[in-house]
Parts: sequence; structure tokens; C-alpha cells
Amino acid sequence: MSENVITPEVPEDVGATAEAVATAARTYAVIASVNVRSGPGTSYAKVGRLSAGARVTIQCQKAGETITGPGGTSKLWDRIGSGRWVSDTYVRTGSTGYVAPHC
Repeated sequence: MSENVITPEVPEDVGATAEAVATAARTYAVIASVNVRSGPGTSYAKVGRLSAGARVTIQCQKAGETITGPGGTSKLWDRIGSGRWVSDTYVRTGSTGYVAPHC
């Protein structure tokens, strides 16, 4: 006797969608204590502070003021919430480039 196995059809773009969700949900460690700014630069208001070891989710990234931090020198800034930005040089992303969509 053989069993009939029904395999559900999966749309082709489900893998791409799942990958985008997984990437969006990824968190990154803060390398050293850092001020959180209201925009991508030190001229923007300080709206908080993160301690080394904190985990952040990067919603998107944008070029801004060039900063030298513990992770090197970069003009890349990470938006971690509405009106909440940190220099990418303080976040261990494993990359010197974009790891999230451009803002």
C-alpha cells in the first residue's frame, strides 16, 4: 500500500520574504557606550545612551557625519528606532558597509 502525500504549494517569493524578515529582526551588539542621537550626527540632540553589550535592531542606515569610534571610522549611521540613531562605528555588524536598507 502506498500513501498519498500532498505537498502544499509555496509561492516563489516566500524565501525572499522570509530572508528579509530574518535580516530585519537581526540584532547587533554595541561595542562601547554610545550616545543615541535624534539624527545621523553629533549636532543632533542626545536622546539616550546605550551601554557596551546592549543589543540593537537596525531598522535602516544612512550616511551622516563621519565618526571615529571603537569599530573604526565611518559616515554610516544606524537608525535603531524612530528618532534614535547611533554611529555604526559603535555597533558590531561584521561589515564596514550597509547591513540594512538605506533610510
